[in-house]
Formats: sequence, C-alpha cells, structure tokens
Amino acid sequence: MSIVERAAWFLESRLPRRSFINRSAFVGSAVVAGSGVDLLLRPGTAYGAICSCGNASCDCGSTCCAGFSEFCCSVNGGYNYCPEGTIMGGWWKAANSTYCNGPRYYMDCNAACSCTTGCGNGWGFCDPGCDGVNCGCGPQGCDSWLTGCLQFRYGQCNQDVTCMGRIVCRVVACVPPWEVDPSCSTTNAEDDSTAEMDAACWTQAPPAPPCASPATNCQTIAVASSADGQGYAVLTGFGRLFAYGDAPDDGDVSSLRLTRPLVGMAMHPGGGYWFVGADGGIFAFGGAPFDGSMGGEPLDQPMVGIAATPAGAGAAPAAGLGYWTVAADGGIFAFGDAAFFGSMGGQHLNQPVVGIAATPSGQGYWTVAADGGIFAFGDAAFFGSPA
Repeated sequence: MSIVERAAWFLESRLPRRSFINRSAFVGSAVVAGSGVDLLLRPGTAYGAICSCGNASCDCGSTCCAGFSEFCCSVNGGYNYCPEGTIMGGWWKAANSTYCNGPRYYMDCNAACSCTTGCGNGWGFCDPGCDGVNCGCGPQGCDSWLTGCLQFRYGQCNQDVTCMGRIVCRVVACVPPWEVDPSCSTTNAEDDSTAEMDAACWTQAPPAPPCASPATNCQTIAVASSADGQGYAVLTGFGRLFAYGDAPDDGDVSSLRLTRPLVGMAMHPGGGYWFVGADGGIFAFGGAPFDGSMGGEPLDQPMVGIAATPAGAGAAPAAGLGYWTVAADGGIFAFGDAAFFGSMGGQHLNQPVVGIAATPSGQGYWTVAADGGIFAFGDAAFFGSPA
C-alpha cells in the first residue's frame, strides 16, 4: 500500500464516512499534487488508486474492482444514453479507438440529488442518501464495472448544476459530447489507454431514447414550410426528408455516410431547400443554389441552424439567394446575398444557441439560446424572451 493510500485510510478512519469514495477523492488530489496535471486527466487515477468494489465478493483483479463505471447501455435496457434520474456531469476522450476509427468519448451520468445534504464548502456531491442509487457491480457481477459507487466529476457538462450524486453509468460515442448534450464544453480530458474498453451494447451513434418510429429513428431535427404555406417538409438528423402537402421533394442525403448529423434546413422561396450539418456542410437541392459552407473549416462549436434570405433582399441580389448558418456559440456565417449584421460569437452565453430566423426584409435575424434568450441583429427588433 502506497503512502498516499495509507494516508487516505488513516484520514477516513477519523472522518465521517460519507462514502468509501472519500478515499478516492483524497488519493486523486494527492496524486495530482505529486505528479502533475497529466494524472488529473486520467479517469483511472483516482478510481484505480484504491481497490474497493460494489460487491465485496469480487477480488481486486476483477473488472468490478478496476475503478471504472459501467456502460449505460448495460444498465439502461440496452440504450446508450443517460438513464432517467441522472444528468451528464463530464467526459473524457480516448484517441485512436478502433471502434470509432478515431477519437472515442466517454460521458459520465451522475445521479440527480433529491437534497443537497453534503454539498457545499467546495464539495460538489450530495450524501448517498440523497441520490437514490445503490453501490454495486453491473449486470455481469464481478465481470462488470461499477454502478452507483463513485463520487467523481470532470465537470465539463451541466456546469450550472453544482450538486450531483454518484456516477450511475457512462455513455460512449464516436461523436463529441457537445453534440450529444449541448451543455458540455470542449475542455478536454484524455486517457488514450481506455480507447478499446468494451461492452456488448456499445454504439457509435449519438445517444437517443427508445424510439417507436423506424422511419425517423426519433432523430427528427427540423420542419420547414413551403413557400405558400400549403405544405411542409420534415428532416431527420441522418438526412431523410419527408414532404407533405405541396412541399417539394427534391431529394435527400439518407443514402450518404454523413461525417456529422444534420442539424437544420431552410426552404428556397422559389423551390428547393438547403440542409446544414453539425460540421457546417451545406447540401443544396432543387432550385436552391450552393453559395458556400463551413464544411471542412475549423469550428469552435458545432453548427445548429440555418435561415434563408428572402428573394432579392440582400445587398447583392445578382449573387442569388443566400443563407445564414449559426453555431452553438452564437457565431454567424453568411453566404450568397445574406449580409452579416453581427453575432454572439466570442461572447459569454449562459446556454448554447439552438436556432436562427430571418426578418421578412432579409436585413436582420434573431438567434435563440436553449434557455430562451433572444439576440436581435440588423433590423430584427427585440420584443422579449422567456429567459
């Protein structure tokens, strides 16, 4: 047993037994102080410094005693998303995963607290009696990882929630966490040694709840009206379009392998439409011209929406109709005859931007954040907001 571990055991015997992870928290802090920030970023450091299992019959060489949390799909009916009663607390990345042909992301789902007893004075975890979960091993017993045992948080997600419970499970995906939960920041924590960690139910798709719609996979992301209002089109994140009424059906991208999911669409006033992907890529159909995109360009935050200019509204009508796209950080990108009137890019936002709408004149636009905050630019007037 190391000096750090012995010190942790010594302190625990003289402190209130909030949970066995008091030892882990202490060990993690001591290791960081002694060995530098690299160890702080390793998910196994604070966990693995002690051998303690949810099932006392498991030995220290078992999976359950390895110090990692179980995959959510193992404890949540096979679904790879945070279970009811939990909230995403943070994430880490593992590079060069063969499962993802690149980076793989692990996201911790912490139990929500029913009371704040235990939180405060720099401690961000409620007492075990407040989080409604029990410490144990996953469905395969000693061959599973832990569930409901670890008080640990990286903290890049849902930072407005200052008191959380123990980790119930972790979501795993091949897309960045901020595309799964927009509250997650891009602040990186990394442990490449976890790139090949496996569970029978892992998936490379973004986490999604149970779905009863085989047509959309419950990934509908946009609806847009036809020019005369006598129809509408519905778009899914994987690129399938459903047209109703007199809405045009000029094709979609459901047969393509998308680099990132689609996040929005806009109708061309004269027919046709545009799709925009989370990476800024633009897909133009029918009479909608392609006037450029951010596809392949570095983005601080993923794209979240698109709005079209009215016919001839821009400063250079001869260039054809254009469009604006907006990113989660409020950054605006203007193409074609769309003029730039300002943005929230580089400004502090309480919640990420989720959409954009143009004024009838095409000389302004509104963006809206997840908390209902409205930002008005150009000739767009501010009339109030839910925020």
